[in-house]
Amino acid sequence: MSFSEAGVDAEAGRLRCVLPFEAAPAELRLLRAAVRRTLGQWGAAAVADEAELAVTELAANVIKHVGEGAAATLVLEPKEDRIRVELHDKSHIVPAVARAGCDELCGRGLHLLTAMSLDWGTLLTATGKAVWCEISLRPALHCVCVQRAAAVLGEYRRATRADAAIVPTYAVLEATVTDVIADLLHWVAAQGGDPDGVLDRAQIRYETEAEAA
Repeated sequence: MSFSEAGVDAEAGRLRCVLPFEAAPAELRLLRAAVRRTLGQWGAAAVADEAELAVTELAANVIKHVGEGAAATLVLEPKEDRIRVELHDKSHIVPAVARAGCDELCGRGLHLLTAMSLDWGTLLTATGKAVWCEISLRPALHCVCVQRAAAVLGEYRRATRADAAIVPTYAVLEATVTDVIADLLHWVAAQGGDPDGVLDRAQIRYETEAEAA
């Protein structure tokens, strides 16, 4: 397997991961590991399970319908609220979702792809095709919010010289959350702002993001 590691597309100035591989059962484990590592580097580990499953299904379709050992390329690209997954191969045969009574070779795995992704489809290219799907990043965005909050709480406890001997249980951290919020409201008031307005806006944002997660 000759994977090229995840990185920044120099021409477009954006994150884009390109992974050439050989479509063979033995390669799938390495492919999944590369996907998980890449998403971890991008801060999207929360959707790694879904992405691995999608990539496995797409690669398995190449093995079944194009042929074992066929050259293929996986492309991962983060958008604003989703991860786009593309699997390129050198066949122009377009996959179809299985009909009732169809065996597994008719594309039954695409039903799973339909159920777990925001959208999917096929693009014909000059050398073959690309089957793509898009996975919601909302779980990852929620995870990032929690990670940022944990970092703030840790820094606040260090700044207030909290007793390191006290185990930071949920009850202890919840009390720290109250202290952080109170201090921030003091800061807002000291700048001539409206603490109640800040609280209202924060509550609205939280409820909106929680509902979307």
